[in-house]
Amino acid sequence: DMQDPEIASRIESYELAFRMQTAAPELIDLNGETAATQDAYGVNRAQHPQATGRGHVANAQLSFARNCLLARRMVERGVRFVNIIYEAWDQHSSLEADLRYNSWVVDQPIAALIKDLKQRGLLETTIVIFSGEFGRTPFSQGSDGRDHNRGTFVTWLAGAGIQAGATHGKSDDLGYEAAEGKTMCYDLHATALHLLGIDHTKLTYYNNGIQRRLTDVHGEVIRPLLA
Repeated sequence: DMQDPEIASRIESYELAFRMQTAAPELIDLNGETAATQDAYGVNRAQHPQATGRGHVANAQLSFARNCLLARRMVERGVRFVNIIYEAWDQHSSLEADLRYNSWVVDQPIAALIKDLKQRGLLETTIVIFSGEFGRTPFSQGSDGRDHNRGTFVTWLAGAGIQAGATHGKSDDLGYEAAEGKTMCYDLHATALHLLGIDHTKLTYYNNGIQRRLTDVHGEVIRPLLA
C-alpha cells in the first residue's frame, strides 16, 4: 500500500541511497579541479618527516586534504551538512611531535577550504565550525603528554552570520578553567541553530515518551559572535 507512511518512507530512503550512489563517482573525481586548487589544499604535498609514531595515521595529510576539497564540492552540489573528522589529537604522550605534525596536516587544507568557499561566493551561505572533544591540561601528563580538560578549550566559527574577528570568553592565567564569558556545548548548538534560522527552544523531537530539545533545557545564543 503506497499510502502506508512506513512503506513510503522506506521506498524514499532506498531511492535517496540510489541517487547518492549514482552522484558519488562524479563528486569524488578530482580530475576536474585545477592543479592550483589541488595544490592550495595540499592534496599532493610530500609526506611530513615526522609522519611516524603514535597518533600519526598513514597518509593522514592526503586524506584530510582530499576531504576538505570534497567538502567544498559537496557544498557546491547542495549537500546541507558535511562533517570532516581528523581523529589523531589525543596526545596523552608524544605531545610535541604529534601536535606539530597534526597541526601541519590540518592548517593548509582548512585555510584553503575557507578561502575557496569565499571566492566562490559559498561562504555567505555556509557555516564552518571547527571544534574538538576536549581542551588539554596546561600541565603535563607523564613526561610529554597532556590529559583531557573540560574546563576550557577553543572552538572557532566562520561564514554566514558570524562577525569576522570576534572573540568570546577568556580562560584563567593557567588556561585551566574558563574565567570570562563561560559557554557550554549547549550554547554552541543554540548559536549554530540560530544561524540556520532555527529557534532551539522550539525545535523538539519525540524520544522515550517526551518531546526533547537538542539543547535539552539549556543553551543561549552567543550574541557577541553574530554579525
